[in-house]
Amino acid sequence: MSISRADIEKVAVLARIKVDSEQVSALEKDLGNILDLVDQLSAADTDSVEPMAHPLDAVQKLRPDVVTETNQREAFQAIAPATEDGLYLVPRVIE
Repeated sequence: MSISRADIEKVAVLARIKVDSEQVSALEKDLGNILDLVDQLSAADTDSVEPMAHPLDAVQKLRPDVVTETNQREAFQAIAPATEDGLYLVPRVIE
């Protein structure tokens, strides 16, 4: 598959990037090579390949969901400048 000079210029305008005329010819060649590689990958037979979530078959060890600390809300709010009904009061930022 190939990409034309007009396609590259159109994508550059849409992406709002400046591409010089010297860069367009280099990009035309490079993007053409990339699209050829994508075509090669698309041609590979993957019917018998099982999809994977991770290539290394890694399993994350999870700890049990158990409370490990005691409630220290009163101690933390005792040193706060202002609290009300268990909530921290802060100065208004947006009016």
